[in-house]
Amino acid sequence: MTLRIAMVGACPYPVPQGSQVFMRENALALRRLGHDVHLVVYGYGLGEEQDGLKVHRCRRIPGDTRTAAGPSWVKPILDIALWSALRRVIQSEQIDVVWANNYEGLLVALAAGKRPIIYHAHNAMSDELPYYFRHKKLPEKFGRWLDRTFPRRADCIITPHRRLAGHLIVRGCDHTRVKIVPPMVDAALFEPCSVTKDMPPVLYAGNLDSYQNLGLLFGAMMRIRKTHANAKLLIATADRAEFPEAELIHTPGFDSLQKVLARDAVFAVPRVSWSGYPIKLLNAMAAGQAIVACQSAAYPLTHGINGLIVPDNDIDAFSEAMMQLLLDHKLRAELGRHARETVLNEYQPGRVSEQLDQIVRELAGREGGSPG
Repeated sequence: MTLRIAMVGACPYPVPQGSQVFMRENALALRRLGHDVHLVVYGYGLGEEQDGLKVHRCRRIPGDTRTAAGPSWVKPILDIALWSALRRVIQSEQIDVVWANNYEGLLVALAAGKRPIIYHAHNAMSDELPYYFRHKKLPEKFGRWLDRTFPRRADCIITPHRRLAGHLIVRGCDHTRVKIVPPMVDAALFEPCSVTKDMPPVLYAGNLDSYQNLGLLFGAMMRIRKTHANAKLLIATADRAEFPEAELIHTPGFDSLQKVLARDAVFAVPRVSWSGYPIKLLNAMAAGQAIVACQSAAYPLTHGINGLIVPDNDIDAFSEAMMQLLLDHKLRAELGRHARETVLNEYQPGRVSEQLDQIVRELAGREGGSPG
């Protein structure tokens, strides 16, 4: 049975950031299984869609080229335009299921009125929203209200890990409608990095948003350089920025990211935001990188087996773990090999795709939706 799916994301597309990559991979997986998938997104992105997906863009707001995540004055206008585009696609393509990514995608889907709705949760707003504001208390309170109010109104909720699933269930989501499905990564697309006996650089790859907690990484590098003055820090990102303490590598697309991850490096994940699932971490594992991550964002890692895990925001532990890997090429190779094996065994697209396919078929087989 072929289903017509409108996958809505309140974001520019394509953009080489976690949520957009996550959405694209899910859309491609569902298309490979025979479904008719339509992406409904903002009116702009970085370049054009390269995978042949059907992309429907909302009306563009003149002058808006922002690709970073987070609140902005133009967001409500964009989301109204996105609602209009989704309504048009639902009617013209005779959509069977709306697949909403992140909170704004869910709000747009609920407003469009088509059932059933799958809410693919990428995060909890009570966790992530405060990172975008200087004063945290009010955004956190508003985020808790969002977590209690909207996810439960979807007919099915997909989360990438148990902690987010539990968070949403405690806040009102029917546990029978919550499914845990990890992200997918095709390790075959990544060349395993070649480990050498030389001391490699520390590498961060991803966007520069505040929730990435890069201050911890910069502080840890300062400590390392007290004893190893030549230690290098590389930051691979599609964002435009300058850091005197790091060498920036512009990675506007997947090809450039692949090349960076093929280098010998110590891959650093300073993030402590717990509710998301860092796609950068899975990419690094697929490339066989040796990884240091903070506990709250280290979901695919087992300490000492396929990476090193340190307590959140512990600058001493973070710098010591990176230093251990910088000086021990055998440990880098061992952890990197096991990291790649983890992705090959547990995050392969075929396995994850079957889970998504089962969910959407079961949901479409029910009569109507069941809003909470």
